[in-house]
Amino acid sequence: MRVGCDIVAINRIENIYKKHGKIFLNKFLNSQEQLLVKSPANLAGLWAAKEAASKALGVGICDLCGFLDIEIFKDQRNAPKLKYSQKIIENFNITQTSLSISHDNGFAIAVVALA
Repeated sequence: MRVGCDIVAINRIENIYKKHGKIFLNKFLNSQEQLLVKSPANLAGLWAAKEAASKALGVGICDLCGFLDIEIFKDQRNAPKLKYSQKIIENFNITQTSLSISHDNGFAIAVVALA
């Protein structure tokens, strides 16, 4: 089992979004993921989720794993789910993923577990 965790200040992500808008979103979210953004807290949670997902691989965001190699979506119960690109699945031998995202008191946190 591999685990990754990330925490981020919501206002930091909000300020980057206010400054760069859609350009910022396009750098780390695909078009479907952008539909999930409902608030600054939610946006920060998605950022933390992708960072945590890359850390669970043991590499962070880099040439081996970019933001768009990681996809966040919601299941029928509105629970966040994680999907890696085929390249990541093969290169890192991923068989299972688990994602939890939370935000409170100005911070967003995400934890990813991989098998």
